[in-house]
Amino acid sequence: RRRPLDRRTPAAASLVAPAWSQPPRAAPATRTALKAKKSVEDLAAADLKGKTVLIRCDLNVPLNSAMKITDETRITASIPTIEYLCKKGAKVVACSHLGRPKDGPEEKFSLKPVAKRMGELMKKKIKCAPDCKATPAVKSLVAAMAEGDVLILENTRFYKGETKND
Repeated sequence: RRRPLDRRTPAAASLVAPAWSQPPRAAPATRTALKAKKSVEDLAAADLKGKTVLIRCDLNVPLNSAMKITDETRITASIPTIEYLCKKGAKVVACSHLGRPKDGPEEKFSLKPVAKRMGELMKKKIKCAPDCKATPAVKSLVAAMAEGDVLILENTRFYKGETKND
């Protein structure tokens, strides 16, 4: 029986036996215990009460020319996690990007309409911070938060480092 050609390399560069015909690999000398990934729901009230939690949400929703949200699916998808954190006594600070601003802050890419709509859906006052960096204004808004409050930081793409992975 002929072994098939390895299609990852030029035509006849190497021959590879099919995976089913190769002997099983030996177990590593030392095994590392793998821990199951945790979800937000694995965090108890004791872990969250009074803590400030920074959460990255996908709030990149489409806006029309009148700054009205035309599809709120991404907002509604974020709400269960945020509500869970709030119910456990956390102060939730959410960050996200919106659109592709070219030269710094632009009003049409602001997350203010998102904060307003999320507040309506959650039936609570949600503020939008004036920046996504830890400026004195943002720090004072975070310091003034009570347990269960939500603050949305301004668009992270207002800074080039967001798109440059900097």
